[in-house]
Amino acid sequence: MAETSSGARPRPLSPHVLAWRWHVTMAASIATRVSGVAAFVGMFVLAGWAVALASGQEAYEAYMGLLGSIPGKIVLFGFTVAVIYHLAAGVRHLVWDLGKGYKKEVASLTAWACFIFAIVGAVALWAVAGLIGAL
Repeated sequence: MAETSSGARPRPLSPHVLAWRWHVTMAASIATRVSGVAAFVGMFVLAGWAVALASGQEAYEAYMGLLGSIPGKIVLFGFTVAVIYHLAAGVRHLVWDLGKGYKKEVASLTAWACFIFAIVGAVALWAVAGLIGAL
């Protein structure tokens, strides 16, 4: 007759992030979630801008002074990178919805493409903004 224990069985452990070997597709998956949260939080910065705009010239100038500072520009640049990355990752997922791009090589290539597109796109957008005097 089989013996059974009366105590609770230990729960199985799922693999932890530290147990996996890091690769670009894993980083892209995490970055997609982080960029979504960053884009959401960045929308509050834009909402604050709209509230300041509606609150009069003094409030608007104070808010623009905050956004125009070095920390403000760093936050806005990060917001730009997050939105562009999230857009690229969304297109990547749409391609997956079509049943394409699941091979390891293609998934790694598109993950790198999303990262590169986000950085190059944000730098290009800010360069154009600087050239036209919007910064």
